[in-house]
Amino acid sequence: MADSALTTACTRTRARAARASNADAAQAYRGVIPSDRWHEPYMSADELAKEIDSGVIFWMAEDNGQLLGVMGIQDKEDVALVRHAYTATTLQRKGIGTKLLRRVEALADKPILIGTWADASWAIEFYRRNGFTVVSDGDRNRLLRAYWSVPARQVETSVVLADRRWMKAQG
Repeated sequence: MADSALTTACTRTRARAARASNADAAQAYRGVIPSDRWHEPYMSADELAKEIDSGVIFWMAEDNGQLLGVMGIQDKEDVALVRHAYTATTLQRKGIGTKLLRRVEALADKPILIGTWADASWAIEFYRRNGFTVVSDGDRNRLLRAYWSVPARQVETSVVLADRRWMKAQG
C-alpha cells in the first residue's frame, strides 16, 4: 500500500473498474442486506451511470495498477454524501478505506452523511472509528428521505452516520 495512489474515476472507463471493485466488495453484504433488497450484480452498469450522472464523484485507491478500493462523494444541497464505499475483500483493514474517506472528507466543505445497512456492523464500526456518529431513528428517517432516493423498505433497514460538523449543528 505504500505505493498506492488516489485517482478520480470520472470517466466511464475508470468507472467500470470501480464497478468491478464494488462487485467484489459487495459480496460481504450478501446475507446482510435484506433479501428483498439484494440483487446481482449489486451495481449494474446502468445504475453506475445514473450515479455518475447524479453527481457522484468516485475516487479509487490503486497500487501498481491494482484497484484496492473505491468511494464516492456526492454534493446534496447543504450536505455531502459518502456513496458506494468498498475495499477489495482481501485488502480490508489495511487503511485503504480510511485513506479514501480522508480524501473525500477533504473535498467536502459541508457536513458529511453516510447511509449504510443497519446489519453491516463492520461498516458502521469503520465509520465510528473514523469520527462518525449514528444518528437517531427520527433523524435517519428524515435524512434518508431528504437526501437519498431509496424505498421505504431500505429506510427501515438502514442507518445514517454523520460527521462532527453535522452533529454540532444539531446542538
